[in-house]
Amino acid sequence: MKTKVVKIYEQGPKEVLKIEEIDIEEINQNQILIKHQFAGLNFIDINQRKGTYPLKKLPSIMGMEAAGTIIQIGSNVTRFNVGDKVTHCMNLGSFSSIMALPESKVIKLKPDIDLKIAAAATLQGLTAQYLLHESYVLKKNSTILMHAAAGGVGQILCQWANQIGAKVIGTVSTKEKEKVAKNNGCHFTINYKEENFKDKVMEITENIGVDVIYDSVGKDTFSIGLKCLALKGRLVSFGVSSGSIDPIDINSIRSFSGSIATGGLNAFIKKTEEMQKNADILFDMISNKKIKVNIEKIIPIEDIKNAQYKMENRLTTGSVILSF
Repeated sequence: MKTKVVKIYEQGPKEVLKIEEIDIEEINQNQILIKHQFAGLNFIDINQRKGTYPLKKLPSIMGMEAAGTIIQIGSNVTRFNVGDKVTHCMNLGSFSSIMALPESKVIKLKPDIDLKIAAAATLQGLTAQYLLHESYVLKKNSTILMHAAAGGVGQILCQWANQIGAKVIGTVSTKEKEKVAKNNGCHFTINYKEENFKDKVMEITENIGVDVIYDSVGKDTFSIGLKCLALKGRLVSFGVSSGSIDPIDINSIRSFSGSIATGGLNAFIKKTEEMQKNADILFDMISNKKIKVNIEKIIPIEDIKNAQYKMENRLTTGSVILSF
């Protein structure tokens, strides 16, 4: 049996992405074989391809999120059956039409969940979940600043923050994205291309600042963000789409009264039970229409270079998924 994959032999520009067919090895007793229908496209894919996030080995199959159905199970597998709908994330190699994974790394979906939605929302939704409930426990009446509010994580997180009862400020780069952010839970938006986001945040909060900042942008926003925090506030850094953050001299911020949190999704889904529980909460909210998932584009896997170009150059809003 063969599978179509997106592979790189070196890290670099989008041209390093190659579409190939490879043979699938026999699964072991603890694995399941998944036929993917859709894969999610995320900024981590671009950072891995460019080299911002080094890979342990090359060549490597790319992709960190996908959804599909099980076509084979190992003899020791107990959580799944052939035909089950599943989704997964943070498993390198997800840009494969067929993929083998340990059952411990896979999320079982209820039959009514659309696989397109699962591919668009698993990584971004579970990211929003840990940001809101682990990195900083958001409470009713708190004020947040969400960078890239019109992006995939931003849209889900802003809606979820509204469900909690927070006041939501979001930064965007265009008028179009401003509308998207407001339609997805932002009470205030700041176009950082036209306005100084620090000055605008302090104006909106009457010079108090925000309780928490969720920052996936990195280099362009991190140091300014520290100046937007309220007393005992927290800046949560979870990405570097604009580039790596400059080193911080801790002595220069001795008077800083807040905290900085970092960490990626992997740290919060290591335990299978925790991953499945968090995913069940996420997809129940989606099923109950408390969170809507905006799929902006469905792009054939063969057009992966164009898909990454659009995301890398901020030409997308919401989620982009790849079809097999």
